Amino acid sequence: MTVESTAARKPRRSAGTKRTAAKKPPGAQPELVQLLTPEGKRVKNGEYDAYVADITPEELRGLYRDMVLTRRFDAEATSLQRQGELGLWASLLGQEAAQIGSGRATREDDYVFPTYREHGVAWCRGVDPTNLLGMFRGVNNGGWDPNSNNFHLYTIVIGSQTLHATGYAMGVAKDGADSAVIAYFGDGASSQGDVAESFTFSAVYNAPVVFFCQNNQWAISEPTERQTRVPLYQRAQGYGFPGVRVDGNDVLACLAVTKWALERARRGEGPTLVEAYTYRMGAHTTSDDPTKYRADEEREAWEAKDPIQRLRTYLEVSNHADEGFFAELDAESEALGRRVREVVRAMPDPDHFAIFENVYADGHALVDEERAQFAAYQASFADEGEGK
Repeated sequence: MTVESTAARKPRRSAGTKRTAAKKPPGAQPELVQLLTPEGKRVKNGEYDAYVADITPEELRGLYRDMVLTRRFDAEATSLQRQGELGLWASLLGQEAAQIGSGRATREDDYVFPTYREHGVAWCRGVDPTNLLGMFRGVNNGGWDPNSNNFHLYTIVIGSQTLHATGYAMGVAKDGADSAVIAYFGDGASSQGDVAESFTFSAVYNAPVVFFCQNNQWAISEPTERQTRVPLYQRAQGYGFPGVRVDGNDVLACLAVTKWALERARRGEGPTLVEAYTYRMGAHTTSDDPTKYRADEEREAWEAKDPIQRLRTYLEVSNHADEGFFAELDAESEALGRRVREVVRAMPDPDHFAIFENVYADGHALVDEERAQFAAYQASFADEGEGK
């Protein structure tokens, strides 16, 4: 089935089974930090303006470039999965501003713990985007050295990376370093016990960690309001540290708020919960069909808040970018798409015995036995081919 035919298929809903999200008052908006409106107008915020006050036109163009190329990479990965080149893909479509804004707020010595959708953050940390695809193609277990970019491998187990981040941050504090840690998770993961436990430990030990929750409104097919009775950022109050909600489609606001939170952590003021209020424009993963549980009107309303278009409008109105810049970026975007296709299709099959490496630091008799059994199993295929 093609992407187009999936998107065109209308969901079947009875009047009594409509999702709770449809009952929200028309036009209702949460209170959040915003520096750039959906129409591309710069607005003031006394508390956070200082964190982007010195941003240059070149840096603004850089943020736009980051978002455009990240979206292009993401679209190519989705297409590759539809063509059978990847087993699965988790798209970030619509969440570019949250990821690029927060990612560009980090320092080189900060450490990042992602889930499995932080392709934009990986881009900001200097991870080659093609390295993100090996796991989804089934040829490796990650594809990069986490210590090379201070960017941990993707975590599939929902919410567990927040505990990893908390423990790492506690270690940073004990070492006396002034770096910070940031952990990414979604609104669905916020319901996991691991996240609650990480909040407890980080607060008690005053760990220098920022919890960055991308609230994209849907935990697969479950809307946020069925998971919590209060806005997610307010949960931080019960643990004794600050929480703030930011417009997740506003790259400037995400940059400013994350800078503020990371600086708090470096000063020894403990954890912060940042809720980036955004929207997952695509499916949860390529195995999901969002038309079964989301209304078209909801998506259309969020399309009007597109993070890339609002920054482009601001760049044009402010005369910070011309048509030559956008044309060059279009060409760069297409080149990236071609490179991703070529690299993925050329990825070699993994070494069958690599799964036995790095299990134990000093080896183990049971692993040796399993390796020998697997070797015999593999050899049996060669024997059959030779007619033995």
